[in-house]
Order: sequence, then C-alpha cells, then structure tokens
Amino acid sequence: MVKTRMVGLCMLILAMIAAGCGSTSPTEKTKTLTLWYWNRSLDDGLIKSVEQKFPGIRINAQKIGGDFKSKLKTTLAAGSAGPDIVAFNDWVSELFVSSDRFYDLYDLGAKEIEPDFLDWKWNFGVTPEGTMIALPIDTGPTALFYRADLFQEAGLPSDPEDVHKQLGTWESYLDAGKKLQDHFAGKVKMLDNVNNVYTQVNAQSDRIYFSKEDEFIGDTTGSSMKNAWSLAVKAAQLKLAGNANAFTSEWSAAMNNSSIASFVGAVWMKEVLEEAAPDTSGKWRVARAPGGDGNNGGSFLAIMKTSNYPQEAFEVIRYLQNPDNQIQSYKNLNLFPSAAKALDDPIMKEKEPFFGNQATGEIFSESARNVKPAYFGGKYSNVNGIVGRELTSVALQGKNPDKAWKDAISRIKKELLR
Repeated sequence: MVKTRMVGLCMLILAMIAAGCGSTSPTEKTKTLTLWYWNRSLDDGLIKSVEQKFPGIRINAQKIGGDFKSKLKTTLAAGSAGPDIVAFNDWVSELFVSSDRFYDLYDLGAKEIEPDFLDWKWNFGVTPEGTMIALPIDTGPTALFYRADLFQEAGLPSDPEDVHKQLGTWESYLDAGKKLQDHFAGKVKMLDNVNNVYTQVNAQSDRIYFSKEDEFIGDTTGSSMKNAWSLAVKAAQLKLAGNANAFTSEWSAAMNNSSIASFVGAVWMKEVLEEAAPDTSGKWRVARAPGGDGNNGGSFLAIMKTSNYPQEAFEVIRYLQNPDNQIQSYKNLNLFPSAAKALDDPIMKEKEPFFGNQATGEIFSESARNVKPAYFGGKYSNVNGIVGRELTSVALQGKNPDKAWKDAISRIKKELLR
C-alpha cells in the first residue's frame, strides 16, 4: 500500500514539474524580434519594457558598434540574413534604392499614426514613389548657440529674442561677427568653422543637391548650395572662424577657454557643449538661428523583409515612438521628439543652469515646427563630402574660391556619372 502511494506521489510530482516546465519555457506563440541599433539611439529601458507591453514578444536587442551604416549595407548586399527591426540615421535616403528590402509601413498601419508626427520628419522616411520604409525616432532642430557675456561685452544684443531680431540673417550675423572680433582684437572668434556655416545654411533649405527625380540641382537657381558656399567663403575671408571642428580636442578647448563666441548647431550639440566646456556654465544662451530654422540629424526605425513578424514588429516600433515614450526618451537621452504633441510637454519649459536658466527646449521646439521639407537623395553624402573638402581648402589653404567652386562642380558631376 505504502509503496503504491509512493509511486503515485512520485508520478504526481513529475507531472507537476513537467507542467511547470511547459509554462515557463518558450512556446510556439513566443515571437522573437531582433533589433539592431547603436548606443544611445534608443532608450534601453524602453526597449526592455516591450516584453511587458507585448507578453508574446521577445526582443533580441543588439547594440551594433563600429560603422553601423557599412554593416547594414553589407547585410543588404548579402540579400538574406538581417534583423527584424533596424535603426537608420539621417542617411535614410541612401537606402531608398533598397526599398524593396523593407516593409512598406503604410501597409502595416502607419497611416493611423501619421498625424502624430512632424510632417517634414515623417516624409524623410518616404521614397519619391510613396513607399514608407522608416518611422521617425528623433529630430535635430537647429539654433544659434552663443556666449551672452561675450556678445554683451562686444556691444551686441545678448537676450535671445533681441539676438534673433538683430542677427536674424546670415549677413547680419557675419557682420556682427566682424564687430565682435574687432572688439576683442581677434582673440575671440565669432564661429567655430566655415564648413559648419555651409552645412547649416543647407539645413535650412528645401532644395539642396537633388530634385525628387534625383537630378542634380546644386548649381541651379533656387538651390541653397551656391548661397551656402558664398556665405561660408565670406566667413573665411573675414577670418571669423576658429577653424575648430566639432568632436575634436581643439573644439572642446576653444569652447572652454572662451575663444569662440557662437556657432549654429542642432539640439544634440547641447550635451556635446556641456561636456566640452564645463568652465563656461551659465554663460551660454540659445536663439533662433540666423537664416531660418533647420534640421541636422535624427534617426528612424525600419522593418526588414527578412522578418517573419512584420505586423508585430510594427506594433513594437509604434509603441517605442508614441508621444509619451518620446518624452521619456528626451528626458533620459536628450533624443528630441519627432512627435508634434511631445513638443508641448512641460519638459520643454524646464530651465537649464548651463544656459543661464533659459528654457532652450522652447527655442528648439519652435525650430522643429518650422523646418522645411527637403529631399536629400541617395548621393547626398558623396556630394557633400566633395564640397566640404573644397571648402576646407579655401579656409585652411587659401585656395581661390572660384577655382574651388568649379573644381567641386566638376568632381560632383563625375561622381554622379559613376
């Protein structure tokens, strides 16, 4: 009797263990989505919350180091393997030629959430043929970063509104730079480098290098390329630049030792500046940029055709980028929202000690609302690199600007024939 009961009890325990194992091990209903992204492109805590929001989903989040774009393009060229969800940076238009490798997000329900986003940012992820391959993550609205104390000492306006009114054009900004440098006998430069002037002027335009038919328009009337070039050359000829490039030790030193008074940059430069120039805390302000509002940078999420769960992947990226979660990402990582509603959040009115207790979020929000929609084209990086090198030769080596311009146009046209 006892032996029989013991056998029965053992069988019951084994049955319970088996049942328990069955409830905790992966089942056929568990769907794993692999995500490729780079450090700080997404909020890691938010990614972890996906599995709580979607119990049947497991996220295999892979933080890719090194040259992210090259790895992605190599994967696309291979034609087979790939993640379910992948992040893009602002080079999204370079992948339009591979649009057939990504799901059209319009087919998965993107139209429902389109009104939530800034239209110009949304359209960056839509091909000229109308296929939506990428959902917006963040944006990079631009503004003028300037030293209020140096401006004031040089007799320039120092209040952000007054700066915007009196230095609202690139011409007035460069003229103010000459006045500032004369006051400081050349010991303080107005801006960091002339290539940045060129970049920011183009960032304010809706016509840069290419039409939506991918025809080169950089040297035609109405394109910003020639105007941007002329303004950058003027800055070089007036010797307004400290010839310091962002993300270098020279740039950090120049900002921290007060030898550069201003620069136009994207919102993400706030964090870069704070880390580079801690000794100048409280002295910086932000005003609307000369020449108008623009955008520089900002990322996207796409779903590759290699995914077996495109609809589930879409629901995940939709969740990650809803307005509330974008606000959370802004708080945690300074990822400036692409959702229009998020720009009205109280966080944008929070005062920032580094910027003299100015609420810079208000300035960047207004800039983000007024960015012009632009088309970049798949060869943007190639063309921009050619122009940048020629402009550097003007600024640092004294090359004749007219010769440099002709050389740039010639090399661009050769590049586009490849």
